[in-house]
Amino acid sequence: MSAVLRALTAHASEQIRRWVLDAFPRDQNTIEYDRPLGDPGIFGPDSVTWRIHSEFPGMLSGGLCALMLQLLHPRALAGVYDHSNFRGDLVGRLRRTSQFIAVTTFGNTADARTLIKRVKRIHLQVSGIDNNGNPYAASDPHLLTWVHVAETSRFLAAHLRYKNPALSRAEQDRYYQEAAQVAIALGAEQVPCSVTDVAHYLQAIRPELCFDARTQEVMALLMNAPAPGWQARPAMRTMLQAGIGLLPEWAQLQLQRPVSPLTQWRTDRQMALLARLLRWSIQRGAWSRAMQRMGRDARYR
Repeated sequence: MSAVLRALTAHASEQIRRWVLDAFPRDQNTIEYDRPLGDPGIFGPDSVTWRIHSEFPGMLSGGLCALMLQLLHPRALAGVYDHSNFRGDLVGRLRRTSQFIAVTTFGNTADARTLIKRVKRIHLQVSGIDNNGNPYAASDPHLLTWVHVAETSRFLAAHLRYKNPALSRAEQDRYYQEAAQVAIALGAEQVPCSVTDVAHYLQAIRPELCFDARTQEVMALLMNAPAPGWQARPAMRTMLQAGIGLLPEWAQLQLQRPVSPLTQWRTDRQMALLARLLRWSIQRGAWSRAMQRMGRDARYR
């Protein structure tokens, strides 16, 4: 590799790293991931949740996929459409979601519970009428369950594809059982807690989903989210394409973005390279700090 090419590669890597840390911060100074010593938080270091949520490439692609999937529910979308500045600050919304997941997963017990209570209070202020004339409320247990299942099912799908396809069915069920604690604390009800139950849930909710003008608008904004520089644009495209590829096939078709086997193969190869860079960019992230809080080896696997 020539010196010029090495310099360009290093510069591109730094651009991507800065975007990752800005858009999805993992070491917020206001959160005590390091303290108090010995506090396991909601899940603890031996949980499947810590294992899955520590794999940032999978969480990022899975998180983008979850957002795409959530856009298909008109009442869930209405809350975002009517009560957030997603058009001007889409990255900010992704940042806040990332922080909630990081704190409730890796934060100490007090911080995690405090954030859950804060989000519950915010949900009480979000209500209105969706695009079809139906009332909605962010505190609706039905919508909370939908958002939770969309997230956890896509996080797990990303983990299976990009980190550990050999994760056992028992461990997958355990992940759903663990993660349900946060959903229930937020007010969700009848939360599916196994691979089988999640599959049944996703099939049962499909009649409520639709692709309309609002979905199309927000999807377009997401797919055209700005990169920090031209060097990072290929990585952005790869991550977004990976998110599309993690959607169930029926959701790809509903969003009018089917993925061919050849496209998926290319995306998977690109993700394998990008994942190494993303892991390097968060060496001092929430997981490693939480592991140190618990007196565990915090070297990235």
